[in-house]
Amino acid sequence: MTDLLELIAPVKKFPENFLWGGAVAANQLEGAWDIDGKGPSQADIMELPKEYSRKGSFGENVTREEIERALSDKTGNYPRRRGIDFYHTYSDDLELMAEMGFTCFRTSFSWVRIFPQGDEEMPNEKGLEFYDRLIDKMLELGIEPVMSLSHYEMPINLILKYGGWSNSKLIDFFVKFSKILMERYKDKVKYWIVFNQVNDVYGWGEFPGLGILKEHGEKQKDAVFQGVHNQFVANAKVVEMARQINPEMQIGMMLGLSPLYPETDSPDDVMAAYKLWGKNALFFSDVLVNGEYPGYMIRYFDEQSIEINATEEDLKLIKNNTVDYIAFSYYDTKIVSAENPDKIKPNPKLDANIWDWAIDPLGFQFSFDFLWERYHKPLFVAENGMGSIDEVVNGKIHDEYRIDYLSAHVKAMKEAIKDGVDIIGYASWGPIDIISYSQAEMSKRYGYIYVDLDDEGNGSGKRIKKDSFYWYKNVISSNGEEI
Repeated sequence: MTDLLELIAPVKKFPENFLWGGAVAANQLEGAWDIDGKGPSQADIMELPKEYSRKGSFGENVTREEIERALSDKTGNYPRRRGIDFYHTYSDDLELMAEMGFTCFRTSFSWVRIFPQGDEEMPNEKGLEFYDRLIDKMLELGIEPVMSLSHYEMPINLILKYGGWSNSKLIDFFVKFSKILMERYKDKVKYWIVFNQVNDVYGWGEFPGLGILKEHGEKQKDAVFQGVHNQFVANAKVVEMARQINPEMQIGMMLGLSPLYPETDSPDDVMAAYKLWGKNALFFSDVLVNGEYPGYMIRYFDEQSIEINATEEDLKLIKNNTVDYIAFSYYDTKIVSAENPDKIKPNPKLDANIWDWAIDPLGFQFSFDFLWERYHKPLFVAENGMGSIDEVVNGKIHDEYRIDYLSAHVKAMKEAIKDGVDIIGYASWGPIDIISYSQAEMSKRYGYIYVDLDDEGNGSGKRIKKDSFYWYKNVISSNGEEI
C-alpha cells in the first residue's frame, strides 16, 4: 500500500501563476463624466449630502424627481462625476501598479461610454477607443485585464424609460453591449465578470444593482425578483455568446459575500443565519453555478406570493450556460438571530473600522472553504480591503493599520489554499484611492497609492506611495511567502 500523501501531495503555497492585483469600478475613478459622448449613469446622480453620516449609504429611496433634479444640477457635489480623473491618468496609474508587480487589474466597462442611452443601434466609438488604450496599456505592462461588464453603471435612460431590469427588454440591450465588447477584446481579455455583486439587490441595492425605483407599491418584490431573473437570463446569454466568440474566455459570476453567523449556538439562530445567507447570497450562485433555482427560493416565492414571469426556454438557457468561476468581494461578517431573522447586526466579538465593518480574516478563510466545498469551481477575490482615513505626514502615509488588515486576510487565503481550495487570484479593493461607493466620499481610502483630493474635489491630484505600497510589492514578489 502507498501512503495517501504520496498520491495526493498537500498544497502549501500560492501557485506560480497566481494573479496578484487590485480592483476598481469605472464609475468610481474614471471621471470625465460628460466628455467623448458619454451619457449619464446611476453613479452620476449620487450626490454627497451636506449633512453626511458615515453610518449611511446611498441609493435607498431614489425617485424619478431626484434623478431629474440631479441631472440638471450644476452646483451640487457629485464625486463620481470627477473620480480621480483616471480617464486621463490611467497610463501613469497603471505604471505605479506595475511597479508593485501587479499581474491582474480588475475594472469595469462603463455602459454609458459605449451606449450613452443604452438603447442605441450603434456604439459610441470614442468610448470604445478609451478601453482600447486602457487594455493595451495593461497588456503592455504584463497585467491581465479582469473586466466587469456591469458595475453600477446602467444608463439613466434605461431606468427612466424602461424601469430598469424589471423590464425584459434590458436583456437584449445588455447582451448587445456585451457582444460589442467580447468581440472587440476576444483575444485580449481572458477573464470576465458579468454582473458585479449580482446579489446586491435588497434595500439600497435595488437601484444600483437593478436600476429599479421604489415605485411598484405592493408589487415591489415582484419587480425586484423579476429583475433578478432577467439578469440570470442575460448572464446565461452572455456565457453562451462568449463560448461562441472564444471558448478560451473565462466567464465568472460575482457575489457580494458577507457571511452570516448565528448570534448564539441555538439551533434556531443557526438556521436563521443559514436561511438569510441563502436568500441574500447563495441563491444567486446556486442559479448561476448550478444552473437552476434552488428549492428554498421556490418555497420563498410561494410563501411571499412573489410572481416572476419566466419561460421554459429561460430555465433551459440558465441550465445550459453556467459560469466558469466564482468571483466574490469580502469585507466583513455579521450575525443574525431567530428573534429577528431578517435583520443583520454587527458582531460584538469582533473589532470594526469606523464604518462599523467587522474585521474578520477567519471569515475570509471560511468563505473560501464554504464556496469550494459547495461548488468546486475556481474562486477569484474580486474585492477585499479596509477603508480608512489616511493622514499625510511630511509627505508620507504610514498605514500600518491597512497592512495589518490585508496581511491577516492574505494569510487566511493561504490557509484556504492549504485546504485544497482552487483560487485564481486576489484583487484587493481600491489599489489607488477612489470614490467610495457606499458613502460617495474620497476620504474613505483603500489604496496603496494616495491621491491628493478631498471630498469636495480640492487638491493637486498628486499620487503618493503609502507604506502599504511597498508591503504589497514584497507580497507579490515573494508570491505570498513574505506576508
